Amino acid sequence: MSEQSSRAVRIHAAGGPEQLVIDTVSVGDPGPGQVRIRHHAVGLNYIDVYQRTGLYPFPMPLALGMEGAGVIEAVGEGVTHLKAGDRAAYAANPPGSYCDVRVMPAMNVCKLPDSIDFETGAAMMLKGLTAQYLLKRCKPVEGLEAGDFVLFHAAAGGVGLIACQWAKALGLKLIATAGSDDKCKLALEHGASHAINYRTEDFVARVKDITGGQGVKVVYDSVGKDTFEKSLDCLKPFGLLASFGNASGPVPPFAPGILGAKGSLYLTRQTLFTHITSRERTQSMADDLFAVIASGQVKIRIDQRFALADVRKAHESLEARSTTGCTVLLP
Repeated sequence: MSEQSSRAVRIHAAGGPEQLVIDTVSVGDPGPGQVRIRHHAVGLNYIDVYQRTGLYPFPMPLALGMEGAGVIEAVGEGVTHLKAGDRAAYAANPPGSYCDVRVMPAMNVCKLPDSIDFETGAAMMLKGLTAQYLLKRCKPVEGLEAGDFVLFHAAAGGVGLIACQWAKALGLKLIATAGSDDKCKLALEHGASHAINYRTEDFVARVKDITGGQGVKVVYDSVGKDTFEKSLDCLKPFGLLASFGNASGPVPPFAPGILGAKGSLYLTRQTLFTHITSRERTQSMADDLFAVIASGQVKIRIDQRFALADVRKAHESLEARSTTGCTVLLP
């Protein structure tokens, strides 16, 4: 049994960025079904904020971070898809990627192709796999075909910029919303067909105008409370609102009858972790992501880099919505 120490960003109580502290923890050998990975880069995601604030409650102390990339140091019994020395990346439960080295379940850890660097690997797994399931697995009842309109909120963020590019590759007409003209420009540069600044324009009216009064087949919404009702108003009859986050706060309770009145609509609340509950499915989704990146159709944009020690600043920037693309922490 070998023990080593690692820095780990943890919280001991829910709250603001000031709750983030760097503790020294002991890391041992991986047990059955586990690996020990030394991180070269760690991804930052809005789910980390939800966990830090207590919106998604966890026992304390809580080590944060759902995404990372690095080198496998050791594998436990029964792990056959990875070996010591492999480059690897993951989006996975339980949280704890904000650290130098960790022991974790091997199921969601994927071998990282040599053509993809560690920063890209750390930035792309949670966001890229999210874009993958949204566009490929979370479809309206009438299906999605080339030429169809879809609406994507917060399209200049990490998931959004990947989705803009991937939707274009699939032939979809993605209508992006973002909170500034610069962010709208970024979405258009990454493949969005149209972009709407929701701070200066009524996005429902613009969507109706763009689609000739028809509306869209799907709205992909990670904003939550602030966009929920208007998102429903953007949908065609039998359209799907795919909620996958709540950056503005959780959607309040509502009467299901509203879905009937607005066009027999469908509503789903999705999370990546339901989609990656098996090694086979995780690998299949990752292979699809790796392929679209290798093809050059999707490029991962990393606009912010912070030292692990500056994690509070990273969280402040994310919550202030002053970030674009992806953010990584560097151990």
